[in-house]
Amino acid sequence: MLPLLALTALAGSADAGAVARGAYLARAGDCLGCHTADAPGAGPYAGGRALASPFGTFYGPNITPDRVAGIGQWTEADFVRAMRRGLSPFGAPYYPAFPYPSYTKTSDADLRDLWAYLRSLPPSRQPSRPHELRWPFSARASVWGWRLLYFSPGPWRPDPALTAQVARGAYLTLALGHCGECHTPRDAMGGPRLDHFLAGGVGPDGKKIPGLGPRRLGKLSDEDLADYLTTGVFPNGDVTASTMGDVIRNTTSQLTRDDLAALVAYLRTLPATD
Repeated sequence: MLPLLALTALAGSADAGAVARGAYLARAGDCLGCHTADAPGAGPYAGGRALASPFGTFYGPNITPDRVAGIGQWTEADFVRAMRRGLSPFGAPYYPAFPYPSYTKTSDADLRDLWAYLRSLPPSRQPSRPHELRWPFSARASVWGWRLLYFSPGPWRPDPALTAQVARGAYLTLALGHCGECHTPRDAMGGPRLDHFLAGGVGPDGKKIPGLGPRRLGKLSDEDLADYLTTGVFPNGDVTASTMGDVIRNTTSQLTRDDLAALVAYLRTLPATD
């Protein structure tokens, strides 16, 4: 039997490993992009980032472990409920501006590691800013109807026909990466048009978001596409700005070489619906 000090050291090592894995997952999910205000000196994960929409403006909340302003009083079960089911600790539905329709697909192991990382963050006392929504969308009860139409909770299960690389790329795209939240067109109620999945949409700034299928990306080699997702620069010298620039800076440029290759491999499987 291992002595108590050895067991304690192993537990601490396991916790450090979970935090390190969770930090990578947070980058893969671009948590920083929505939960950090777009202002000089803004506290990481302290909330305040605005997301304009046809229904009003949403603001990313403080997700640091502060017990008053953040999620410091949450349990791990509360966090899993939010990510998997889109519900607050009190059972209230979150607006799908929080992309739980994608996050629900995240594996149990990854949710545990992500929770460990969030618990390790420095707490911030910055209060979360209330959303500014038009009626009737300001009534949170309206979200229940939306959920009935568009939300299917549960972790993602890969198609056995997929290669391991493509399956990994699909998971990164569909779950934590939540690429479909922006790159899939939406109907008048804000629901995703899954018959045109990843075929392009309209961003929060009203600008068109391109599709990710072969009509948009088919002219790029795998190397060119990986380089773009790392640098934000196309082979012709065009530079990505605005929201996708943030995604590249915070997320795709932070992926491991293997995960980046998996992401590219999955995108190559998309049909020409864009």
